[in-house]
Amino acid sequence: MDFDDQMRRYFGSADLAALSPPELAAGKERLAVDFGLEKDTGRRFALWALMHILGCAPDLDVAFKDAGEQNAARDFMDLFASLNAEPD
Repeated sequence: MDFDDQMRRYFGSADLAALSPPELAAGKERLAVDFGLEKDTGRRFALWALMHILGCAPDLDVAFKDAGEQNAARDFMDLFASLNAEPD
């Protein structure tokens, strides 16, 4: 999954800053629908990660029933948080 391709697929643009609030909300809704319908675990995780980055991901216990997938998601969340953390 190419990030820009996914942004264009769900939001019609790779530039989120150019989107209006309704366009952003509609893209998040399309993303959530595809996440709910996706059966492939790798693709499902990638969609969840994008949703997490955008601040619209479901809770881990809702998104993933498998403990291993929940742990992988926690690892991703920690990594993403560390990228956005202020340096000491």
